[in-house]
Amino acid sequence: MSRQPIALSDAEVAAVRSWVVHEDAHVLALNKPSGLSSQGGRIRAHTLDDLLWAFARSNGKRPELVHRLDRDTSGVILAARTKPAAGFLGKALQGRRVRKTYLALIESAAEPRDGRINQPLRREEIGREAYSRVVEPGAEGAQASESLYRTLAASEAGALVELRPLTGRMHQLRVHMASIGRPLVGDVRYGGALTLAGRAAPRLMLHAWRISAPHPEGGELTAEAPVPDDMRALAEAAGLSLPG
Repeated sequence: MSRQPIALSDAEVAAVRSWVVHEDAHVLALNKPSGLSSQGGRIRAHTLDDLLWAFARSNGKRPELVHRLDRDTSGVILAARTKPAAGFLGKALQGRRVRKTYLALIESAAEPRDGRINQPLRREEIGREAYSRVVEPGAEGAQASESLYRTLAASEAGALVELRPLTGRMHQLRVHMASIGRPLVGDVRYGGALTLAGRAAPRLMLHAWRISAPHPEGGELTAEAPVPDDMRALAEAAGLSLPG
């Protein structure tokens, strides 16, 4: 089903084009800012999906997102420029051949410094709010969920962790880290600290830093999104060195 083009302002077109971190004939990778919904959402504003009309071709075809990021999560997200590329990347995601690496700030630098979290999650709703919770294996609605975490830097104030989701459940990394007593800084929904090193956390401190995926034409595509200034400033205040 074809969708009607959405009129974008010059400022919106310039903004979304400035977020491009990789572009070729098949795949587009963008550095989504925090506060922007990937798709849908209840806020009456353009989503990233809407903004992809900035890349529409003369025949009316435009890139399509192949996965999502939470509204408050910043970082790299992939869009397919052609229908075959969308199908290829969709199958790669289903086959767990896409490697996603996130960076997050946490208040606790407790041991162990790294590990694997294998806890089923269930999506639940309260009113219009959706969230995930850890449930016992075999519980009604339980979905197998697995994440890896690794501490990259630690100080008295907190820690910088690298996170890798091996499955793709809603809010997976946030819920898994909270389940081991290390909720992400700024994560109001799942019990995260609202400050770090005496500074207010302006938002959820979770950034999709790198993504690697098989490319439709062969080989592998790796795209990185620079860590945003607000997260960098909070990490530096806590004495934590960011990669790169």
